[in-house]
Amino acid sequence: MSHAANAYARTSQTTATPREIEAQALLKAAKQLRDVQTNWAGPDKNMHKALLFNRRLWSIFMSAAESNDNPQSIEVRRNIANIGVFVMKQTVEMQMDPHPSKLKSLIEINCNIAAGLAGQA
Repeated sequence: MSHAANAYARTSQTTATPREIEAQALLKAAKQLRDVQTNWAGPDKNMHKALLFNRRLWSIFMSAAESNDNPQSIEVRRNIANIGVFVMKQTVEMQMDPHPSKLKSLIEINCNIAAGLAGQA
């Protein structure tokens, strides 16, 4: 990447709002999961990497939802936590009994929430 492209990337990252950053992270996770689903060859390193990234992302969201410093309403925080629990259960299910169709709900959740964060829902 050229020096100018690096500078642009740094600037665009520093000017993004927290909602935009969250949406981008969710879309990145969805893309990784979709790539695994599309190129399914059984459980492999890419599947585990994509599930780990998604799990870590949702762990962050769940921790933020629990925080007393979170400005969101208790209802929104509860909904985030409930979705996070579902994501964690689906992830465990995928790890225990891998099948590409099980990735569909994880991909859809991430894309829908990213769209909501971006104001497109």
